[in-house]
Amino acid sequence: MKRTSKARHAPHRTPSAFSTLLRLLGIALAVVVVAALGVVGFIAADLAMRVSEDAVPLEDAPDVAPPSLGAYPGAFAILLIGTDECGPVSTERLGERCEREDGVLNDINLLVHVSASPRKVSVVSLPRDLMVAVPECEREDGSTASGMSRAPINTVFAHAGLSCVAKTVTDLSGLRIGFAAKLGFDGVMEITDAIGGVEVCIGERGLHDELTGLDWGPGPRTISGYEALQFIRVRKSIGDGSDLARISNQQQYMSRLARTVLSSETLTDIPKLLRLASTVATNVDPSDTLADPRRLAQLALATKDVPFEDFVFLQYPTLDDPQDPARVVPNEEAAQPMWDAIGAGRSMEITGRASNHGGAVAEEPAPESTPTPTASASPGPAPSPSASATSDTTVLSPEISGIDLNQETCAGSR
Repeated sequence: MKRTSKARHAPHRTPSAFSTLLRLLGIALAVVVVAALGVVGFIAADLAMRVSEDAVPLEDAPDVAPPSLGAYPGAFAILLIGTDECGPVSTERLGERCEREDGVLNDINLLVHVSASPRKVSVVSLPRDLMVAVPECEREDGSTASGMSRAPINTVFAHAGLSCVAKTVTDLSGLRIGFAAKLGFDGVMEITDAIGGVEVCIGERGLHDELTGLDWGPGPRTISGYEALQFIRVRKSIGDGSDLARISNQQQYMSRLARTVLSSETLTDIPKLLRLASTVATNVDPSDTLADPRRLAQLALATKDVPFEDFVFLQYPTLDDPQDPARVVPNEEAAQPMWDAIGAGRSMEITGRASNHGGAVAEEPAPESTPTPTASASPGPAPSPSASATSDTTVLSPEISGIDLNQETCAGSR
């Protein structure tokens, strides 16, 4: 029988090194993928369990779609409150300050609104001493808290809980709140630590305050841990010493925190993001609509590409309370155009200062030369606060102080 020889251009290869290596790589890759999925699944389950532990329902909240992949569709509003609750770290540092019998106060109240496309983010700070009408509310235990025609907003949490604060702010703003969360003293410190600290700016006089123990020189300073809590609590040594001055200082901290979180250094640092997510899950008590890591991801995705000029921090305008010099009342005439613009998703032009009470001073850009007006030029009438600079821009009253995320401010020391 004639034997046929193998073609020289197709040499025979035994199932050797190459194919064996491919199989081993495939097995290794499968193990890695399964392990990674297991880790991700464990992290997601752990976060979900921790976030949902203390979740509370929001009375009269709008219906929200179940969480899913991708950015949250449409507009939404989140109420964030900072309470004066002490944890282990703050108790150790503040001592007797943490021993109180008059209930937990919601001293920081922020209404965050994100418009539908094109996205705009508006953060409105409500003064703790603002006198407001409080509606009848259902407490978490099912009991009913009576309404009040007049009460300081920072007492509403002690009166009836997070849901009642949201219901009160909805009545004040006309914006329905679908999500809410509460954060205590230790949470501020731990979230600041989780992102590696926040760089703030101290005005040219430095920051010296006996009540909070601050003795800082002027210039930039990266704060973390207890220093972050000291910075947002300082009041007597900045601006006019009022809570309204302190709000502007807090807005400096929040704007710089937001820039840090939205920076590419943070968004591409997976360990840092996981650390931040874990810290939020541990320290934030959310509404039940917010108690899902996928929901948090949805809301974050909705804000990640917002231009810095469309990310504004505003202070709710107030008037002195004729009944109590230590309190303030709503300046509804100045506030209404702001609420209307936020609800409609319009841009807003801030005409007030960074702080109308001296708590923060804007860092001025280098002056630019401007052409001298000709003799024939005549000035036009000043625009009214609610007039539109364009069809999509509302000019805010100068009674409303604030900044956008492009602006830098420094603490305005006394």
